Amino acid sequence: MLQADGENKRIKKQMPIFSSVGGIAKLLVALSLLLSVHSCTEQQLETTSMRPAPKMILIIGDGMDDQQITIARIYLSGNNGRLKLDELPYRGVVQVQAVDEANPGQAVYVTDSASTATAIATGRITSSRRIATSAGTDERLLSIMEIAQSAGLGTGIVTTASLTDATPAAFATHINNRFCQGPADMVSTIGATRTPVNCSQYIQANGGGGSISEQIAALEIDILLGGGTQYFDQISEANSAMSVMDAAVANGYKVIRKREELALIEADTKVLGLFSPSTMPVRLRGVGGAQAEKIERINGQVRLPAAYSCEPNPQFAGMPTLAEMTRAALSQFDDVRGFMLMVESASIDKQSHRRRPCGSIGELAQLNEALEVALEYAVSHPETLILVTADHAQAAQLVSEKVSLLAPNHASPGFFARLLTPEGSVMGINYATTDWPRQEGHTGAQVPLYAFGPNVNQLPSFIRQAEIFGIMERHLGLGSH
Repeated sequence: MLQADGENKRIKKQMPIFSSVGGIAKLLVALSLLLSVHSCTEQQLETTSMRPAPKMILIIGDGMDDQQITIARIYLSGNNGRLKLDELPYRGVVQVQAVDEANPGQAVYVTDSASTATAIATGRITSSRRIATSAGTDERLLSIMEIAQSAGLGTGIVTTASLTDATPAAFATHINNRFCQGPADMVSTIGATRTPVNCSQYIQANGGGGSISEQIAALEIDILLGGGTQYFDQISEANSAMSVMDAAVANGYKVIRKREELALIEADTKVLGLFSPSTMPVRLRGVGGAQAEKIERINGQVRLPAAYSCEPNPQFAGMPTLAEMTRAALSQFDDVRGFMLMVESASIDKQSHRRRPCGSIGELAQLNEALEVALEYAVSHPETLILVTADHAQAAQLVSEKVSLLAPNHASPGFFARLLTPEGSVMGINYATTDWPRQEGHTGAQVPLYAFGPNVNQLPSFIRQAEIFGIMERHLGLGSH
């Protein structure tokens, strides 16, 4: 009997809590809490899945330093005017950095678009001419475009240069020298400078990825718009019976060549737009082709060059504008999925190299219009971050149109332009980095950074160029790649 009672007590102790009324009440409370948590979790997951993914638009003005911006603002908007750039809520400055190829531990203070675009695209500092590869070691550096694509985001590159040029190439390809743009350029010599180029380790027969155009043809980037037909018309190394263009088509790209075709591109179609043999023609030129020139002395007296104004460039007729290409690229991305889009106005730099202020002004105007398109998109998609910056500074300087304010009859040591502005004044623009008649060089000044979108008030006022990569990576949520 005592044994039975003990057994009953043991069984009763092991019985679940719902063996009593109080236990049932506790169970109901627990179930209610569980269902409530499950419901909240479902709602949270549903809200998260419905929230639009972050989107990134990076706009690069090649060679667009404060001198170029000031010159363009005065000519386009007047001395009291403003550009769309000036209306953005954030403005900071960026230190440009590069290293020596033979000694990567040594800093270089003036560099090119290849190394600077690589710094922006990959977050790594490298040497001149390198495209998303490391100085000295030739390590492949992963770009923000590649990381975004791996994460399932939309991707696009828009440029007024050849798509094989340094800046766009740094976001999509990897090679040791920027001038290896097509299969025929892999081991060659750069014309006027007689500079040798050797990308033999990247030749496909040697186990490499091929030239820049061949690497582009093999990409999965959603939309690519710019110039560069001559590099895609070259015979493919992989198959002598086809061109690089044919390889791009075989990889699923729809190739377009005319401005009118931009409006006809279909969603879910990879697009390769090639609108010129190399760099696309610029919008403006000096009247009659005028540009900066050397100041002459006649009988010991300074003779200033004639002032001139800007006019439409006839070669630009029929070209898509940078704004139109930007709008076409944005139309390829849906509202839900995030994307990474890089837009470049390339000839701010290229025209400054040639001492053509009107060309640079027209291309800065193109960037300003592309920014307007980007802002229009960002207003209706508030998850979009827009960054506007430059890769490096250029040669143009805004100086007195009378040449010297300090002493009479003294002249600029370089090339000089006197530009008639629409508001009736004359603007002096000087180029003096070199006496080489063919072109000017870059300078090492800091460049601007403008921003619009989420959390721009948290950006520091001064950053180093490679840190732009981190800003984009964090905004897109790609930090764990």
